[in-house]
Amino acid sequence: MGECGFSECALFCQSVAIFNRHINMYINKMTDRNLPGILLTPLEELNKKETLRLAPVATLSAAGIRRLPEEREGYRQQFALDADRILHSRAYSRYIDKTQVFSLVANDHITHRVLHVQLVARIARTIGRFLQLNEDLTEAIALGHDIGHPPFGHDGEKFLSDLCLEHGLPPFQHNIQSIRFLDKLERKGRGWNLTLQVLDGILCHDGEVDSRRLSPQPIRSFADFDDKLQAKEADPALVLMPATLEGCVVRLADTVAYIGRDIEDAIILGMIERTEIPETCCDLLGNTNGTIVYNLVTDLITTSRIDKKDTSFIGFSEKIAGALAELKTFNYARIYLAPRTKAKTPMIGDCYRRLYEHYLACLEQAPTVLREIDLMTNVNLPDLQNYSSEEKVRDFIAGMTDDFFLSQAKSIGCSIPEKE
Repeated sequence: MGECGFSECALFCQSVAIFNRHINMYINKMTDRNLPGILLTPLEELNKKETLRLAPVATLSAAGIRRLPEEREGYRQQFALDADRILHSRAYSRYIDKTQVFSLVANDHITHRVLHVQLVARIARTIGRFLQLNEDLTEAIALGHDIGHPPFGHDGEKFLSDLCLEHGLPPFQHNIQSIRFLDKLERKGRGWNLTLQVLDGILCHDGEVDSRRLSPQPIRSFADFDDKLQAKEADPALVLMPATLEGCVVRLADTVAYIGRDIEDAIILGMIERTEIPETCCDLLGNTNGTIVYNLVTDLITTSRIDKKDTSFIGFSEKIAGALAELKTFNYARIYLAPRTKAKTPMIGDCYRRLYEHYLACLEQAPTVLREIDLMTNVNLPDLQNYSSEEKVRDFIAGMTDDFFLSQAKSIGCSIPEKE
């Protein structure tokens, strides 16, 4: 072998020796966790970086509290794990065929609820990133915030609420139903054991219509959360505030996500013209969904204050909040309450009533008829003896997709509306 080849071989052997020495040093450090200069596990490293990266008033992933303690290995942080659990839930799968605003429309470009929650999640993460808040927490809340919505959107929620009242149950509220699915009914009654902070954000996401600024009202335990939920169940008009700044972000991101998108859908359906959008709104927010989202997000980022525990808030400037309120008024008059939007709701209401009564009779006479979905018959709640037939029917219907609802209604002889 020539001199050149020999020197290359020696250099290679020397490199291998150095590499092996470093590997042995790494193994020694990993086997003795008490040595100074220790190498952190991936999860510890992520949590450590998070404390340096996030604002002092942000919610740290390590602060996540679960109702049932879990001993687990892995590298996913608490709220990222919650987002994964929500994505893998059956209730999340059913988002794909749930009405956002427009029902019974044979147009694949019209927003369904599954797209809406993804838009909320993206917008909330963007806001959270610029405000140095916990993006994983905002994403988990956003993905789960509408899981409790029944078929056919807010109209369905009103029909189901009326039926609940008639049968001795509290008024139906989709945010409370979201908690019920995720915390109790999923996984055959075990629930997903989500963190307190995520569940609170889901419970408190509703009620953003007139909010200009939101400041969190922290809670310390699941006992506090349960009290909060029970108070809301007893009084649907009760205004709840999220316990975290991240929850406040999602609550306002919800509005940002739907306000312009609903206008675009209405234009596609020929309900309004772009030129009809109020001039003041166009001047301050724009007249397309993209510009509306951009301007609202920019205003939230620049107006919100993230400094001290008692003075931090998420909110809009007075000028932008005024324009947003005007745009909502326009949307309600021309879109949400428009005759075309409401034209088929009486038929849907009749289907709700007849299905509720049908399932109630089935549970009392032949419960096995409901084995198509395990939410009813295979659920194993700790207090199963207190799980009434009326509650089972409520939960069964609330979990339906629009198409499954219509197929079930048709099967018992209901007249069902056709898609346009």
